Amino acid sequence: MDYRKGSIGRIFIARVDHGEDLLAELSSLALKERIKSAFFIILGGLEKAEFVTGPKESVLPPVEIWSGFDDGHQLVGAGNIFWENDTPKIHLHGVTGDTKEIAIGCIRKTARTFMYLDVFIIETDIPAKRVFDKKIGASPIRFQ
Repeated sequence: MDYRKGSIGRIFIARVDHGEDLLAELSSLALKERIKSAFFIILGGLEKAEFVTGPKESVLPPVEIWSGFDDGHQLVGAGNIFWENDTPKIHLHGVTGDTKEIAIGCIRKTARTFMYLDVFIIETDIPAKRVFDKKIGASPIRFQ
C-alpha cells in the first residue's frame, strides 16, 4: 500500500442535465477548474450507460465484461479525478437499477443523464496522477 496525507481544498456542487454526457461534463469541469486531485459522489439517473461489471477471470490484465442499458436507471456513484497524460481521467463506479434489475460496475463509456444528476466534488491537495501499468492493464494512482 502507498498513501499520502492531505487536506480538503475547493468543493464543487454541479448539476448535470438531461441528455448530457456525465463523463464528458466531469472532464470538462476538471479542465476548466484545473481539478487535479478529487473525489466525488453522484446521485440521480442515467438514461443510457456502458460499464464494466467484472473480469471474466481473476487474471492480470483482466478480460473485461461489458454491460449496459438504454432504458433509464437510478444511479448512486462514487469516483475520483486524477490526470493521465495531461488529461483528466474520471474513475467512476456506480450502482444502477430500475424495477427489473440492479447492476454495479465501472462506468467508462456512455453515461447519458436522465432528468438530472447531482455531483458533489471534493478537491484535495494531494499531488498524484494516473500512470498506465501494462502488467495490470489499468492506470492506478501514482503519488508525485
